Amino acid sequence: MLSKITQKVYNSNLIKRSIKTLSINGYSEKIYERSDYPLQKSKNILKDEKISVIGYGPQGRGQSLNLRDNGFNVILGIRENGESWNKALKDNWKPGINMFPIDEAVSQTSIIQYLLSDAAQISNWDCIKSNLQENNILYFSHGFGIVFDYQTNIKPPSNIDVILVAPKGPGGLVREKFQKGEGINSSYAIYQDYSGKAKEKALSLAFGIGSLNVFETTFKKEVFSDLTGERCVLMGLIQGAFKAQYNVLRKNGHSPSEAFNETVEEALVSLYPLINKKGMDWMFENCSTTAQRGALDWAPHFEKIIEPEVEKCYKSVINGNESKRSIDSNTDNNYREKLNKELEKIKSQEIWVVGKFMRSLR
Repeated sequence: MLSKITQKVYNSNLIKRSIKTLSINGYSEKIYERSDYPLQKSKNILKDEKISVIGYGPQGRGQSLNLRDNGFNVILGIRENGESWNKALKDNWKPGINMFPIDEAVSQTSIIQYLLSDAAQISNWDCIKSNLQENNILYFSHGFGIVFDYQTNIKPPSNIDVILVAPKGPGGLVREKFQKGEGINSSYAIYQDYSGKAKEKALSLAFGIGSLNVFETTFKKEVFSDLTGERCVLMGLIQGAFKAQYNVLRKNGHSPSEAFNETVEEALVSLYPLINKKGMDWMFENCSTTAQRGALDWAPHFEKIIEPEVEKCYKSVINGNESKRSIDSNTDNNYREKLNKELEKIKSQEIWVVGKFMRSLR
């Protein structure tokens, strides 16, 4: 029986709507909605399939719990007695019933959702590959291992389907949105269609994990855009931009709280949520005339400076430099220690020390 939360998520499917098409500047793409793949339709398509989710990190946990709550036949494949195994026990997964060692989980299922970290996918690939069977579906949520196969050696056999469903957010948010009766957008891609039914199964899985809207991509486009985004506006660039403005304000005599509020607090608490809800055009139309004039004048200036750097980052992604850097780092025996020092450096930056204090006042 579906939970009340799950029922709330899929009640919207009673509304009949056709697939939306986004057409802009000569480019046209279909956007699939839940009404195109309501829960019962997705379950019917996958009624003969048994799903194993390999790994219980953020994506593994979020996607497996959503599938379980939605009534799909799903089990976990996790290294026994590790941190993830113990975490899964707390989420009411049962060893020997719906939770198994990785090789056992793969061998008894037809859909294998390979959701370990990129580095762990490399080290566990021989185990996965040796347990794959003809007509299996190998599912990824990130194109890294396949696209950079010359570095990862992840090369699936030719007699299976290979698909991708990539939520546009972390696994914790996939779960949180689902529990609120909402959803997160995802992309899907088909790398290998051995069965001739890979697309409908990919879309069924996309909505089975709780996606809101789903758009088509390729493994290459997903990984190239994802790695670029993480290094630029999603994390790397935004950290650099926040810190640059904070530094300038502090050097010119502004207090820590003022510099933080004008840089981070107002952005994340006040403005960015409105941009997300109503759009940047609305923000420009509804701010003060002084802010409007300044933003209109300075936006092209920053775009001109930043675009070449984003292009440089993109080229570093597609030529394999960024993937090599990631693989080399994660296979370094001392990487965890080095990483912790880097993360501690960010944590101890004045801007984020002030931020911790300011958040405590909310």
